[in-house]
Amino acid sequence: MKILIVEDEKSLSDAMVNYLTEEDFICETAYDYESSVEKVELYEYDCALIDINLPDGNGLDLIRLIKKRNKNMGIIIISARNSLDNRIEGLEIGADYYLTKPFHLTELNAQLRSIHRRINFEGNNQIVINEIKILPDAHQVYVDDKLLKLTKKEYELMQFFAANRNKVITKTGIAEHLWGDYMEVADNYDFIYGHMKNLRKKLLDKGCRDYIKTIYGVGYKFDTTIEN
Repeated sequence: MKILIVEDEKSLSDAMVNYLTEEDFICETAYDYESSVEKVELYEYDCALIDINLPDGNGLDLIRLIKKRNKNMGIIIISARNSLDNRIEGLEIGADYYLTKPFHLTELNAQLRSIHRRINFEGNNQIVINEIKILPDAHQVYVDDKLLKLTKKEYELMQFFAANRNKVITKTGIAEHLWGDYMEVADNYDFIYGHMKNLRKKLLDKGCRDYIKTIYGVGYKFDTTIEN
């Protein structure tokens, strides 16, 4: 799950990045309104954590902008304001949750995973695609009830395919979703080919059908259509 953290208090931002990265989230940061607008206009995110009080703007205006661009993107407000009016306004314009500072990072983690299930798995605790079963909270993938031993990136790739099954996904889209800002330093996509090859082999070795299709010159498609 790829997250944008919009928080001008760097110590809090760093704490969230460190904790959420350990929990297998991809985190990018912005410390003011202007840079956060630039981020959401250039890149795709599953969820944004937004402070209302920004040095050069209002976090509520950022939420309005995001919802016009991507209605399905998750939003969690993190704010020192604890007024009922702020809570109601934030939720009415599209936020999923409102966390008042200080808050527990474990609570933030739970809310992010709830949003993740809503966005990618229709709120379910598991997703079943033919012989494949994915348990998002446990980070596990099964083929015909046989557990796959996947690396962290292989699991994230599998989950990304499941959430976008039967859609063509570009190599750039895969790189940005799985590596965030770090993909900008890569001069090619060889690392994607390697993860793709390993994931496909592990699926096939467990008896799974070959759903991963290469769309030459574009990217890949996780095609789950069953031919009669």
